[in-house]
Amino acid sequence: MRELVNVSGVAHAIQLAIAPVFLLTAVGSLLGVITNRLARVIDRARMLEAKLEDASPEHAPAIRSNLKRRARYINIAITACTVAALLVCAVIAILFFGSYIDFDSRTAVSLSFILAMLALMIGLLCFLQEVFLATLNLRIGPK
Repeated sequence: MRELVNVSGVAHAIQLAIAPVFLLTAVGSLLGVITNRLARVIDRARMLEAKLEDASPEHAPAIRSNLKRRARYINIAITACTVAALLVCAVIAILFFGSYIDFDSRTAVSLSFILAMLALMIGLLCFLQEVFLATLNLRIGPK
């Protein structure tokens, strides 16, 4: 009978872990988008560095500054989203660990989940700031 109770506890832990697993998938997809943005900033910086050698020197610092700020926001977003993903993994592990050794995991799960959501919010805000910076000097059509 003891084995049936353990299987029931693990089955319940699996049910509880389904939502965080979907959240983990979403954060992983978001990380893919953000890293693609970083790759575009790097490509843009390399292209502009080649052009800035021939261009007027007064525009170079502003262009470099904008790209550095964009890269910094993307790096913060990647870090924050990675921390969020790790905290969601911790939530899943705590749920299983709590069902295995039968301890009250509510506080640890709640705290980890709240921290994960805060980290995700920071990552999304930095991502949004980077998008704003990217479109700040956007010109479409003739000058």
